[in-house]
Amino acid sequence: MIQNLRLYQLISPNLPIGGFTYSQGLEWAVEQGWVSNKDQMADWLASVLEQSMTPFELPLLRASYQAAQAADWAEFGCLAQSIIAGRETRELRTEERQRGAALARLLPALDIPLPNECSDAVTSNQISGFAYAAAHWNIDVDALCQGYLWCWLEGACVAGIKLVPLGQTHGQQLMLDLGPAIQQAVADSRQIPRDDIGATTFAQALASARHETQYTRLYRS
Repeated sequence: MIQNLRLYQLISPNLPIGGFTYSQGLEWAVEQGWVSNKDQMADWLASVLEQSMTPFELPLLRASYQAAQAADWAEFGCLAQSIIAGRETRELRTEERQRGAALARLLPALDIPLPNECSDAVTSNQISGFAYAAAHWNIDVDALCQGYLWCWLEGACVAGIKLVPLGQTHGQQLMLDLGPAIQQAVADSRQIPRDDIGATTFAQALASARHETQYTRLYRS
């Protein structure tokens, strides 16, 4: 199906939105010895998946997709504000805005019009842009959530390979091992009430805040 091909394009590491430049606090966690081997990397990823991706990002991605499908731009804009408000540190908020702005510049080149009613929301964060593009291409929302998680997992594993460092094989094993957890996260995200949406990744938030002043670093977050 053409929708599957468009999803692969949307989650490709070649998508020019700079995803490879962010570690989301992992760089500081590695420097402090919190993550120093494959098992600790697996624990870090599982924690982010359980405490942020499942209860926060995926429900907002779903809701933004539905708002875009319905052309409910007021709701779409409110959800975009919630996404930014839920990012605990300056770096994480900046990352969302930078990715969103890059995606907003790209979409018209992919024949996805960006009307004024939703351009500010799309520009403000990556999740809104992904949801808007997926709605335009009629990508199944569960497939979108699964692809979004895979995109995050692949980027995080690449960062771990460079920073811990892990071998390439360990990185592939991590993606294989976390596959069932991704499927479960997609299923669980369907059941989260709107009032319960939120993240509780305290370690990641602390690592991200400390990364802002880390003396030497490879990543922007």
